[in-house]
Amino acid sequence: MQALRDLQKSQGAILSSEGIPNTFKNAADLETVKAGAVLFDRSHWGVLQMSGGDRLRFIHNQTTNTFTQRQPGEGCDTVFVTSTARTIDLTTVYVADEALLILTSPGQDQRLMDWMDRYIFPADQVSLANLTADIAVFSLVGSSSAAVLKNLGIELEPDLSTAHHRSVDLGGVALRLAVGSGLALPGYTLLVSVEGAASVWQQLTDAGIIPAGELLWQQLRVQQGRPAPERELTDDYNPLEAGLWDAIAFDKGCYIGQETIARLNTYQGVKQQLWGLQLNGTVGPGEVIFAGDEKVGLLTSVVETSGGLRGLGYIRTKAGGAGLTVSVGAANGVVVDLPYLARGYLTTNNLPA
Repeated sequence: MQALRDLQKSQGAILSSEGIPNTFKNAADLETVKAGAVLFDRSHWGVLQMSGGDRLRFIHNQTTNTFTQRQPGEGCDTVFVTSTARTIDLTTVYVADEALLILTSPGQDQRLMDWMDRYIFPADQVSLANLTADIAVFSLVGSSSAAVLKNLGIELEPDLSTAHHRSVDLGGVALRLAVGSGLALPGYTLLVSVEGAASVWQQLTDAGIIPAGELLWQQLRVQQGRPAPERELTDDYNPLEAGLWDAIAFDKGCYIGQETIARLNTYQGVKQQLWGLQLNGTVGPGEVIFAGDEKVGLLTSVVETSGGLRGLGYIRTKAGGAGLTVSVGAANGVVVDLPYLARGYLTTNNLPA
């Protein structure tokens, strides 16, 4: 990865203590994403490989989405949960010809390796490998992402679902190109060997794509509503509360945590939900959210944006949702819905008691 880091520093990258581009001197901003395309380095996210003849059955029985009928080139988001449906991680799984590639959140790769290893029995034809150190992950995000790739000679079929993917060649470098930016924004995810990472990054930025760092990613994540580990994805919450309904197949058979999730859905038992917050003052994660004098939730993430402070937080369902006026610490704010979050059966006219 050193060649990639050297290239990024030559482009004005300011690296974090972990070596991740935090920002760039000529930083992209939210308007750049709306009008064009930006490039994020997500190589600190985890990549696991699952191979063996039982791989589809195994991942089907381990996570919330369905896999047994998926074909190479397909993929989807899916959630690992505990036996009581507490969230472990939100992942994206790509079905390749001979293996599955599992994109995990940052720092969650070994945790998921250890978790899955507990459920692999001697008769299972399943093998796991951690490829995080071998594969670079980039996200191309923005309205002109497809046009930029087309100019580089790469074009996917229109209207493909998120996580559909195929192998492509970019300037002599083989990579896997997948639909979906990791956010509720148009874009693509690229998985490339670390040996070819610098070349791919150079070709994309030479094509006019503006490099962006972790600070902008976090702004987008919070404004979009994507939950993150140690913030919104913890043992305190289940994936229905986290707004991850689209990553759950309610008609599939038994899997770890399935009974709890089915019961919550059937009996409309989701007692708290993840929402966005627009705030007018400075506060930090962990602050209690009040509606009037009543404690109604907890702030989990906060970012500064050009439009003011934005946050994510869990709010009790019976307290209300979008439009609710709240206070958090010394700040006042309003609850807003966000494009990444889905709510299943929940509507303002159909709330659990």
